[in-house]
Amino acid sequence: MKQLRKDSARYCDTTTNTQHNSLSQNAMTLRNFPSDYLEQCRQALTAQQSKSLAETENWSHVDKQQVHIDWDILYKELTPLVEGSLPSSPEVQALMSRHYSIAVRFYTPSREAYIGLGLFYQDNPDMRAYHNHFHPRMVDFLGEAIQVFAQRNL
Repeated sequence: MKQLRKDSARYCDTTTNTQHNSLSQNAMTLRNFPSDYLEQCRQALTAQQSKSLAETENWSHVDKQQVHIDWDILYKELTPLVEGSLPSSPEVQALMSRHYSIAVRFYTPSREAYIGLGLFYQDNPDMRAYHNHFHPRMVDFLGEAIQVFAQRNL
């Protein structure tokens, strides 16, 4: 875990203003992260989800119907922000805080696992189709917004 956090810090834009106020044109985006770090994020997601599934009888504690309702509401609120907003904008990041609060109903992901979740949305054809039915660029926008939230808050 310490190695992942060290790698994450190394790959992040070190401009304090960029990290805490807005995503500038030169800020770190998922496309700019080295592939080995992104693979570490994917692996962190897989490991943490697998552990959680095993410990919780496949997330039996989660009201999955309510989670799906909450995701739907959140994505409908995020949809109009995909065009014309930055993933780092306060409005988008407030929604990412809600996104994270829904995710933690299952387990509490580390920074890397949460970034890995955004990558999973991009990599998995079913997840990509689900998210992009809200907006054709939703998955990519969401991945960037998750990455900003994770770097700032986790």
